[in-house]
Amino acid sequence: MAVKIRLARRGRKKLALYDIIVADARAPRDGRFIEKLGNYNPNIHPAAVVLKEENALKWLLWGAQPTNTVRTILSSHGILLKKHLQLGVQKGAITQAVADTKLTVWQQAKESRLAKQDKKAPVDTSQTSVGTASAPKDTQAPAISPSAD
Repeated sequence: MAVKIRLARRGRKKLALYDIIVADARAPRDGRFIEKLGNYNPNIHPAAVVLKEENALKWLLWGAQPTNTVRTILSSHGILLKKHLQLGVQKGAITQAVADTKLTVWQQAKESRLAKQDKKAPVDTSQTSVGTASAPKDTQAPAISPSAD
């Protein structure tokens, strides 16, 4: 049985909310699912995501395939990196301590990037001059005289 981690739509017309679910690949989009991992609201900025990270990691390690949108959500929360590091621990390539430090470094870097984005001041449009007077341009078209051919 192929298992997918995907979105199931709910909400009303033009104001969709999505549940992040684990479902059989053959099940319909809003149909039967195995487990609900969280929800996603793209209608606000930034998009709100509530996610059970441990359950999502468990399903990824068991082989569930995320769709493109869910992959982006999991990647932004660091769950795909955690899966990658955990596979390295299982294969003996790195130790659990090294994996934990790499994840911590990534989380701190992400927090600093978000802090820099928050510090950027929005563009103040009140400084631009909309109604400033400039030298009047000659808007009158030159007179065209009919030619006698």
